[in-house]
Amino acid sequence: MSTDSITLTGLRITAHHGVFDFERENGQEFVIDVTVWLDFRAAASGDDLASTIHYGELALEVAEAVRRDPVDLIETLAERIADVVLGHDAAERVRVTVHKPQAPIEIPFADVSVQIERAQIERARTAGRPA
Repeated sequence: MSTDSITLTGLRITAHHGVFDFERENGQEFVIDVTVWLDFRAAASGDDLASTIHYGELALEVAEAVRRDPVDLIETLAERIADVVLGHDAAERVRVTVHKPQAPIEIPFADVSVQIERAQIERARTAGRPA
């Protein structure tokens, strides 16, 4: 696998995920970090955007994935984002962190997050799995 990567850090997206009705109704900010590993050699040698992943478009795709179809768990949201990123042919592996800084926790806290890593090979094995 490649050691080259693109990282998007701190994408701030308002969405309506959560177990509680008030989370679904009011919405809240989620903060997303994504690192995608891919091989830059072809893009670099030809100075060719088509041979890599356009990080601006990737940011928009991730934001759209976060905004659509509310779910209960941020774990589910992380899987959805990973699937979007791995939908790019150049993507070999992805790490997704979903932060929920306004989570309904009674104890003062700075952040709550989940993090997953998925690889293209895993995606091929689980193809046909319900989304």
